[in-house]
Amino acid sequence: MNITVKLFASFRNGRFEIKSGDYPPGTTVADVSDCLNLPQNELGIMLVNSCHVKLDRVLVEGDTLALFPLLGGG
Repeated sequence: MNITVKLFASFRNGRFEIKSGDYPPGTTVADVSDCLNLPQNELGIMLVNSCHVKLDRVLVEGDTLALFPLLGGG
């Protein structure tokens, strides 16, 4: 199934900004994070089709996954 992944901020370093790819049925947000070597403890905001999701969200054909790192500051 085709999924579009958008990376933001430091997650783009050495990777990409937007990329579509084929993933097997049943793929979760956590699976994509693992494939991209993004530590799950560094994930901040996770959106699928502009809606907040958790790591266990199963993706479906045509989804757009946006991943943001944790934000610091004060």
